[in-house]
Amino acid sequence: MPTGLIVKALSGYYYVLADDEQTTEAVQCRARGIFKKRGISPLVGDRVVYGLTENGEGTVDEILPRSSELIRPPVANIDLAVLVFSVTEPALNLPLLDKFLVHTESAGLDTLICLTKHDLLSEGSSPGGVSEELAPVIRLYESIGYPMLVTSAKEGVGVSEIYGRLAGRIGVVAGQSGVGKSSLLNAMVPGLSLETNEISMKLGRGKHTTRHVELIRLQNGGLIADTPGFSQLDFLQVDAEGLSGAFREFAPYAAACRFRGCLHLHEPGCKVQEAKEAGHIAASRYNHYIQFLNEIKDKKRRY
Repeated sequence: MPTGLIVKALSGYYYVLADDEQTTEAVQCRARGIFKKRGISPLVGDRVVYGLTENGEGTVDEILPRSSELIRPPVANIDLAVLVFSVTEPALNLPLLDKFLVHTESAGLDTLICLTKHDLLSEGSSPGGVSEELAPVIRLYESIGYPMLVTSAKEGVGVSEIYGRLAGRIGVVAGQSGVGKSSLLNAMVPGLSLETNEISMKLGRGKHTTRHVELIRLQNGGLIADTPGFSQLDFLQVDAEGLSGAFREFAPYAAACRFRGCLHLHEPGCKVQEAKEAGHIAASRYNHYIQFLNEIKDKKRRY
């Protein structure tokens, strides 16, 4: 039976691109009922075994093993997560950025942070194009180990760098609504023409211009998933004990904590707290860790 890649999921249909390179059109498929009985859903990015039906459509018969899986956005087998956040309109949301990073770390993904709308920066920016307010943010995340790019789809700034990092890989573009994900993809893929919308100044966020997940083929052999934007992200697969492992800079200190399973709250001999007090761990990151820990505990109590 043929194998292929799910490149789009929409209204209960899965569009499978055959591994046979001679085939360029995706086959519209339904998933077999066995998946529903097992509580499994095919995802965009899944490699699958499928069968063809008499009407020219098909059925997804088997999902091949996944190398990675994200719940929101729902994609599988991703190599690189491109987290897109705007420098303004809407304002840079660091708590949400850190929440996204928890999810990409938990999924074991390489992550690139992309700060969009460079063209809207104030005239007070430094000669390198980065404002005095933005520079310490970039220094912080790069010191943790996350590469950051300041981009502008309008001016073409940083677009080629992101495109190059996606060569031969499957990536996902994710982030808050209205930050310019579709504009960035339009700049990378000539003729793509994804729908874009203006920011609602009243709400301070964008409208959801992308309504489904779809893999877009790049000329350098890469694939990139455009995903619906959203302003909230829930912790579905991260527990309290595992949360600190998603904060990279905690690792060298957490290993030396007095108690195994230390949550880095008020425990005696906690090296993470000591590192925060000494300035080796940023207060903003530690505070977001505490905020997320409380969210996870509250969610557990509700269920």
